[in-house]
Formats: sequence, C-alpha cells, structure tokens
Amino acid sequence: MILVSDGRKALFLTNHGDDVHPNFQVERVLQAPDNPQTHLQGTDKAGARGQHGAVEQTDWHDLAERKFAGEVAETVNAACFNGGLKAIVVAAPPRTLSELRSRFSEAVKERILAEVNKDLTKHPTYEIERYLTAGA
Repeated sequence: MILVSDGRKALFLTNHGDDVHPNFQVERVLQAPDNPQTHLQGTDKAGARGQHGAVEQTDWHDLAERKFAGEVAETVNAACFNGGLKAIVVAAPPRTLSELRSRFSEAVKERILAEVNKDLTKHPTYEIERYLTAGA
C-alpha cells in the first residue's frame, strides 16, 4: 500500500505492476470536510464586560487536520489488523507525517518500508509513481 496524505486528503494506492514497471492505482480516497481558516471560525471578541484573557485563540484549522490524520491512521491500523496490509510507503508533509507516526499502531510501524516527507496529494497518480520510484 502507498499512502499519500495531507491534512485534508488521503490517497490509498496499490502497485498493480512490479518493481521495474510500477503501475499505481488509487484504491480509496478520504477527504476531510471543508475546513475554513481559523480566523473564519469562532470569534475573537473580548470576554464578559470587555475583559481580555491570556488564553490564545484555538486553532480550529489545525485541530481539524490533526483529527483527519487520526482518521487516516485508524483506517491504516484497521487494514493492518484485518490482514490486508503487508507493507506500506507513507508520503506526507512534515506535520501530517508526524501526526500519522504518533497514531499508527506498532503493527503498522513494523510494516513501513519508507517515509517520504513531501506533500504529493495534489499530483496526478503518474507523478506520484514517478516521484516514489525515482530512487528505485
């Protein structure tokens, strides 16, 4: 399995080819619901009677991306638990990759062949294939 993810989209791909002639196919796509920027969510108005607190505004956008990464990790954990995951390559930007690592089960961590610290979710499948197999 090849997992290409960011904070909003996850592509689950499999190689229907071989090591010499890869042929990545999208098996499943997970998409997070719309997630407006934090300043568009919630409020920045002062507290009761004009009091200002020392608490920073909650970053709703970041929380939603972390939640989505958790959902992606649970999907991968379930595939591993059900026996459908023998090996995995994970490609994600740094923050998402870190969040996924922290949420993967030990069984999934043992099956990780490679981690690629890059956001490839906006690329077509053939470019993902070319990028991930360039060093092979």
